[in-house]
Amino acid sequence: MQSHEVLLLFSVTLSLVTLGITDGGFCSAPSILDSDTSSKPVYWKVTNPTLAPSHLQDLPGFTRSVYKRDHALITPESHVFSPLPEWTNTLGAYLISPAMGSHFVMYLANMQENSRSGLPPHEVERFIFVVRGFVTLTNASGVSNKLTVDSYAYLPPNFEHSLKADRSSTLVVFERRHSSLENHISEQIVGSTDKQPLLETPGEVFQLRKLLPTTVPYDFNIHIMDFQPGEFLNVKEVHYNQHGLLLLEGQGIYRLGDSWYPVQAGDVIWMAPFVPQWYAALGKTRTRYLLYKDVNRNPL
Repeated sequence: MQSHEVLLLFSVTLSLVTLGITDGGFCSAPSILDSDTSSKPVYWKVTNPTLAPSHLQDLPGFTRSVYKRDHALITPESHVFSPLPEWTNTLGAYLISPAMGSHFVMYLANMQENSRSGLPPHEVERFIFVVRGFVTLTNASGVSNKLTVDSYAYLPPNFEHSLKADRSSTLVVFERRHSSLENHISEQIVGSTDKQPLLETPGEVFQLRKLLPTTVPYDFNIHIMDFQPGEFLNVKEVHYNQHGLLLLEGQGIYRLGDSWYPVQAGDVIWMAPFVPQWYAALGKTRTRYLLYKDVNRNPL
């Protein structure tokens, strides 16, 4: 190889390396390895995603997202946002829907300044959880509640309400057609994670909070589960319930069927009935995830 060819090759290589390590590379998401996490708001990684593993974050076409018959891993670099029907100044990313086999939908709603929600379809119940900013929830009677990060609300089917954001905010939203039972009526619920008691988890080490009542009128629940580094599920679960999961903090390994996935804050998982599932928390910080689970109904 001639000297001028060697010089040209070195110059091109240096340019590519420079491109890969700057914000203007193939992926502009910042590396979590270089971020000062102590000064960030809670759940900031959910709305400020990075690719993982870190050495692949500038690789074009790379995604950790996976879709299979009985489970899916939807990671932040593959989210697609578009205007939410009936909402104003709001972009949504549907992450779980009946198109993949679920009986519920789960989506992120990025509400911009002076935005307002629409209503879910007829006979559809809604659960919202704030991961960034704050929103004001107002019902048909004019009663308002301010929901901040870690706050949530359950809205029964056909319940008139609106959500208004005065500044940029992000919600995770679950919706499903209510499986009603005669003489059992669900009601509006507003709460926050830190106000919910820790529940006993016999045979397990994780901490568990349930955000909705466990009574019959409610056909699903939302769990907040905390794992310290090195903790894991003792039961390798296989059951008839479906799950929709959002990792709020931390990282670890999730087993789904015969596959093992590295996961981190911002990742979403759908689990179909009877798929084998198991989790272990890794890293140096707590894992916290939010988990949808259908309950209180005969599977027939």
